[in-house]
Amino acid sequence: MVLAAALLIALVPFASRPFLGFSVDAFETVSVGGFAGSLFGVLVLVAVPVALLGAAAPWAVRLSVGDVGHSGEVVGRLYAISTAGSLFGTMVAALVLIPLLGTQRTFLIFALALALVAAAGLGWRFAAAPVALALALSMPVGSIKAAGPGRVLYEVETTHQYARVVERPDGARVLELNEGQAVHSLYRPGSFLTGDYWDGHLALPFASRARPPARIAILGNAAGTVARAYGRFFPRTGVDAVEIDGELTALGRRFFDLRNPRMRTFTEDARPWLERAAGGYDAIMVDAYRQPYIPFYLTTREFFELARQRLAPGGVTIVNVGHPEGGEELERVLGRTMAAVFPRVMRHPIEPTNTLLLAGDGQLSAARLRRNARTLPPPLRPLALEAAAALAPRLPGGRVYTDDRAPVEWLVDASLLEYANDE
Repeated sequence: MVLAAALLIALVPFASRPFLGFSVDAFETVSVGGFAGSLFGVLVLVAVPVALLGAAAPWAVRLSVGDVGHSGEVVGRLYAISTAGSLFGTMVAALVLIPLLGTQRTFLIFALALALVAAAGLGWRFAAAPVALALALSMPVGSIKAAGPGRVLYEVETTHQYARVVERPDGARVLELNEGQAVHSLYRPGSFLTGDYWDGHLALPFASRARPPARIAILGNAAGTVARAYGRFFPRTGVDAVEIDGELTALGRRFFDLRNPRMRTFTEDARPWLERAAGGYDAIMVDAYRQPYIPFYLTTREFFELARQRLAPGGVTIVNVGHPEGGEELERVLGRTMAAVFPRVMRHPIEPTNTLLLAGDGQLSAARLRRNARTLPPPLRPLALEAAAALAPRLPGGRVYTDDRAPVEWLVDASLLEYANDE
């Protein structure tokens, strides 16, 4: 039974590829049936060997109990060994094997360990199984998924996620994470503008102030698209760039021309970092998605109260709200929650799947942004005028999320289902 579980576990990284590939394609078109079907297929693939391993414990107890008088001692000892093994396996996989060797070889190493245990019990005539698994460790990993239009320049499994850099036919480079349906950073050779939602972060602070920001904080810096642009257009602005995954910062420097002499980078979680920050920021920009979800603790009243405390007088908080095209529920909730803290909240529907929410004091207005547009660097003036024309009050409705209750995942899942149903 243990040997069968070992062989099935070794098959998981190979057999799951077609399931996961179909899942990604289905998610791209928001085909819920295909997405759910392939997802459940992978779960079943993993569930069978896990069930076999779970069935080993009762057999071990039965074989180890010699008499009823010692049953408690035997069961306690076996469960202690089982718990210690679970803790060890979890920590070694997450903290050592996956970061150093990747997912495929982590599966094979655990399968090899199980096969060695099974062969020791069955006799070395079954040694061919662990030998075959040991040889499988030398197999090349290969590309995790197809590149689509473009060429994969680099891919890596970090301690947090799967990341890859793709160069498109026009020379632009994009950073994709996990499922790869959202772009988390964009670099266009010879340009500091992207033609996408990142450009809005350059103009929106001027809806509340006439002078360039002295200091900004970017929570969710990824490969540094916004930080790089600030270094070009506002070279005197100090940038504190926070990214929980430090390998994305390294990718930014290597592939996305991430250079800014006034930038400090922090490899930390956004909210704990902000709690320790000294404050005095003219703008705090929140763009911390693990597609399609935003961490719940960055959507609550308590978080926005903290953000307001860290702002300088007249400062603004800008939140990128990603959503399915036409989806508004997450934006309504975030707008309502921000309005519970800030006197004024406005929205800029900059892309069909991105809305920038802007919160600040009573001076925040589209008219102020329109007046200040003429003081901006020439490439940014059209952006500012377009943003001023699009700025509007937040959408009505929504509920205030708190640290105690912020069901972001439920809300996003419901939006995806609604979008799929409309399609």
